[in-house]
Amino acid sequence: MPKQTASQTIGPYFAYGLTPEAYGRAGICGNVLAGADTAGGELIRVEGRVLDGGADPVDDALIEIWQANAAGRYNHSADARGEVALDEAFSGIGRCATDAEGRFWFETVKPGAVPGRGNTLQAPHINVVVMARGMLLHAFTRIYFSDENTANANDPVLESVEEARRPTLIAAREDSAKGPVFRFEIRLQGDGETVFFAA
Repeated sequence: MPKQTASQTIGPYFAYGLTPEAYGRAGICGNVLAGADTAGGELIRVEGRVLDGGADPVDDALIEIWQANAAGRYNHSADARGEVALDEAFSGIGRCATDAEGRFWFETVKPGAVPGRGNTLQAPHINVVVMARGMLLHAFTRIYFSDENTANANDPVLESVEEARRPTLIAAREDSAKGPVFRFEIRLQGDGETVFFAA
């Protein structure tokens, strides 16, 4: 009977299974999560790069995101809050492989606040999973938004992070002709290393 493949620090990574769009096949999710049929909210673009410990681009990383919709509800059976609107057209999950410069991007909707422990509201954020060569386990982080100062100041997860490191979790807003762009860099190690969380 076949056994499970052992963990490896260097491939093979079956990218055609995780990001089949690059190979001409349909996938379960991509990097365009929202569009004209998305119910409410502010359409945004999140752009960034993945960098290694030497600040060199990681050209074979995979970024996966999960997020609530604009009303603050996840499209998942575990979020059964009927009083919060559910957008059936918005799955809230996306994947993007980095390019040769370590770049990734997502077109989505800015998420609403969601409850945390004790029903304390968390600031709007996007949950991020990073997979890359040399990593035995996925890395988990979050993207918060620079234009949510009040909500960020009261977020229980951000409060748990050393103040000097909190900026590594906040995407900077830039307004463009096509709408807001939030820039977010993921540093896997070294100076300015992104804060990562236990799963």
